Amino acid sequence: MTKQSIRTDRAPAAIGTYSQAVRVGDTVYLSGQIPLVPETMELVEGDMADQIRRVFDNLRAVAHAANGNLADIVKLNVFLTDLGHFPLINRVMGEYFEEPYPARAAVGVAALPKGAAVEMDAVMVLGD
Repeated sequence: MTKQSIRTDRAPAAIGTYSQAVRVGDTVYLSGQIPLVPETMELVEGDMADQIRRVFDNLRAVAHAANGNLADIVKLNVFLTDLGHFPLINRVMGEYFEEPYPARAAVGVAALPKGAAVEMDAVMVLGD
């Protein structure tokens, strides 16, 4: 088994001991992304929809660095500090994904890094 670390400057740098993504064969595991602006490493300004879009933009940047795209994501995990934002996740996700949608989980959490309100990680399969 060969593991390849994936890294891009178009997504926030890792803020801990982890890779932005790791590829094993045709599977890529994308680490959790919060709504950080890559250039400043600060949370994006704006409303919750802006935060969700920034997370999807960060995931897309990492997917591209692994020679994939959001359409290659087969599993998406969403972590929210307020599950009341779940309908907004669905709305904004529709701007980034088409059917067949990835499998998904949404989990309510007490807190996220840097005080973020949303974090997402994903599993992507390349090929076909």
